[in-house]
Amino acid sequence: MADYDFDRLNVLLVEDSHFIRSLILNSLKLLGVGNVFTVEHGGEAIHFMKRVKEEPMKIGVQQIDLVISNWDMHPVDGMMFLRWIRRHKDSPDRFVPFVMITSYTEPHRVMEAREMGVTDILAKPFTISNIAEKLVAIIERPRQFVHTAEFFGPDRRRRKTEFRDVDRRVLNDKSEGVEIIRG
Repeated sequence: MADYDFDRLNVLLVEDSHFIRSLILNSLKLLGVGNVFTVEHGGEAIHFMKRVKEEPMKIGVQQIDLVISNWDMHPVDGMMFLRWIRRHKDSPDRFVPFVMITSYTEPHRVMEAREMGVTDILAKPFTISNIAEKLVAIIERPRQFVHTAEFFGPDRRRRKTEFRDVDRRVLNDKSEGVEIIRG
């Protein structure tokens, strides 16, 4: 793993379990992350993100560089928070990398998070090495964002494979973004 200085990284940690929250917070601090802001559920996270946008001097940070959020929380869960980040008009940064923490690792659950625009998933149980790997992957392999009528989020394709046909995707000037040319 490459050596990175995470000292100027601003992370928002959204976790309802005090134990897991302190475990991740301490892990991030051991990895050298400079600022970790913690909240207990997605509703508080939305409020925090709005305050970062509206009152950065009071919060003490200009922007959040990474969100790490639990999936299963009450009253607002991680998926609802992710939906707000990616799709709501008041979201301060629709492009912020978003890592979902979950024990729901069934393929249909991972697909649901991917379709909502998650950047990566951190499966429970995890280690400090798993957290470090996620941070490094976000830095070393940033993913292009895709915007269509049905989806906004990081490109879901991770493998770079050679495409041997005519590319029918064309950028247009309309708000729809990508147009598929049927041929």
